[in-house]
Amino acid sequence: MSEGLLKIVPAGVITGDNVRKLLKYAQEHKFAIPAVNCTTTSSVNATLEAARDAKSPVMIQFSNGGGAFFAGKGLANKNQEASILGSVAGAHYVRAVAKAYGIPVIVHSDHCAKKLLPWFDGMLEADEAYFKQHGEPLFSSHMLDLSEESKQENIEICKKYLKRMAAINCLLEMEIGITGGEEDGVNNENVDNASLYTQPEDIWDIYREFSEITDLFTIAAAFGNVHGVYKPGNVKLHPELLGKHQQYVKEKLGSKNDKPVLFVFHGGSGSTADEIKTAVSHGVIKMNIDTDTQWAYWAGLKEFYESKKGYLQSQIGNPEGEDKPNKKYYDPRVWVRESEKTMIKRVQQAFAELGSANTL
Repeated sequence: MSEGLLKIVPAGVITGDNVRKLLKYAQEHKFAIPAVNCTTTSSVNATLEAARDAKSPVMIQFSNGGGAFFAGKGLANKNQEASILGSVAGAHYVRAVAKAYGIPVIVHSDHCAKKLLPWFDGMLEADEAYFKQHGEPLFSSHMLDLSEESKQENIEICKKYLKRMAAINCLLEMEIGITGGEEDGVNNENVDNASLYTQPEDIWDIYREFSEITDLFTIAAAFGNVHGVYKPGNVKLHPELLGKHQQYVKEKLGSKNDKPVLFVFHGGSGSTADEIKTAVSHGVIKMNIDTDTQWAYWAGLKEFYESKKGYLQSQIGNPEGEDKPNKKYYDPRVWVRESEKTMIKRVQQAFAELGSANTL
């Protein structure tokens, strides 16, 4: 690549114009950035380490449930207070450490359905307060998933929030069409197949109306995507539809730009390398990863336990002798690190598949 990303955007959490530059650079250079769902400082650290070693930008995102977990399962969440607290604390944590890893980082919040809007409101209030102090939002971006609502209601609610977000240079990701499967309280496992494919007219309506407010938005269009884990080939993806959407918007705009829309890829688990490559070629600049990194994190712990089982049955006593201590095996810093190592490998696989490795 002619010019590395770090000559264009700084290391650490980026917002506003730097987010714009990063996403446009990714689209122009035909790569996408993995957005990794994190629930603890450990998973945040593993993601940042993976990105540093792969020389890639990365997105760290907190879901509603992930935010609540970050704050602590012992906290009540009746009015989304734990989800707000944990997501905000997570964003502050990422800001505290990201720069030390020497990579550009986008801090994002994941799917927010209509019933979870109080969570979104709480995060946006934290953004506005942070903006007053620092001239930029706390988070780089947020996602509204109103795909269960009518198209018009989806667009209207998004626009209401987009106006507030544009005032503080915060990007909005929206979803149109339905991603199948189940995630964070939105269950689309039995949805009609036709709903899994967004129409080009829908993309144009969103692009046209949002562009009147700002260009800091991305669209998660449905092209057969499903949340969860599936064998490659078991999910019928049609990423080539994104190319048709781009062409439609280009013609409506009378533009020379072949890819005017910044697309996002949801439900990527089980996608083939070719499907990912096709999606990226049609302007996908972000792909979510959660299910696969959850398994990777568990796999490291599982492998560690199986290999050290004789040392993990009691505080004292192991195959080397009944009076031998086992602290160096059951110390959480040891086995949590084993989980991080396998998660790092899986995140690095995502950088390679999406083409973002070695772009700094």
